[in-house]
Amino acid sequence: MIRAVVLDIAECVVNCEREYRQWANWLGVPAHTFAAAVGVALSRGLEEHDALGLLIPGTDLAAARARRAAEDDLERFTEQDLYPDVRPTLVTLCAAGVWTGIAGNQTAKSLGILRSLDLPCDLIATSEQWGVAKPDPGFFERLVECAPFQPDEIIYVGDRLDNDIHPAATVGLHTALIRRGPWNLVQQILDGDEPTMHIDSLSELPDLIATFNARSRLNLEDRLGS
Repeated sequence: MIRAVVLDIAECVVNCEREYRQWANWLGVPAHTFAAAVGVALSRGLEEHDALGLLIPGTDLAAARARRAAEDDLERFTEQDLYPDVRPTLVTLCAAGVWTGIAGNQTAKSLGILRSLDLPCDLIATSEQWGVAKPDPGFFERLVECAPFQPDEIIYVGDRLDNDIHPAATVGLHTALIRRGPWNLVQQILDGDEPTMHIDSLSELPDLIATFNARSRLNLEDRLGS
C-alpha cells in the first residue's frame, strides 16, 4: 500500500525555466544558447551549472556562482514558478488521506521560500537542511525517518533516474518518474530498475495510487484466502 507521496523539487515541483533565462541574461547569451549548453552538459554526465564552463571555457564555476549570487538574486521563485499541477495534486492527495511531502537537493533559502508558499503538504525539506544530498542513499533514509511509514509505503516522484529513481529504490521506496525537464530527456537511454510508475503529470498520481492500492488489497486477500 502506498500511504505517502514525496515530490522532488526541481522540475517536479518548480519549473526551472525562469532560472535558466536569468542565467542566460546574466551571461549575456541567448536563452536557447544557454539551454543548449545545459543539454550538452547533461549528455556528458555533468550538472546544469557545468554549462557555464562550456559557454565560458576556463571559468571558475564556484566563483561565477558566488559572483552572480552577489550581483543577482540567484534563488528566487514564486507561486508562478510552480508547475500548475502541483497544488491541485497535493490537495487531492491530502483529501484522500495520503501523507505528502516535498524534498530535494536545495538550499536552506529554498526551504524558506517553499514553506512561505503554504503548500498543502506534511513535510518540506532540503538537502542542506538534512546535511546529505541525492544521490546519496542517506538522503532517502532521512526521508524515511521523517515520514510515519515504512519505505515500501512511500513513493518518491522525480525527473531523474540517477538522482531520484535508482537511489530511492535502493532504500526500498516506490518510485514515479515524471516525464518533464531536461534531465528526463537525456536519461531516456539509461539502464536500471524500472520505476513503479511513469507519469506525464502529477495529476495522474491520485488515480494511479488508488489503482495500485486496490490491487495490493486484492493480492493480500488472495494470499490470505489461499
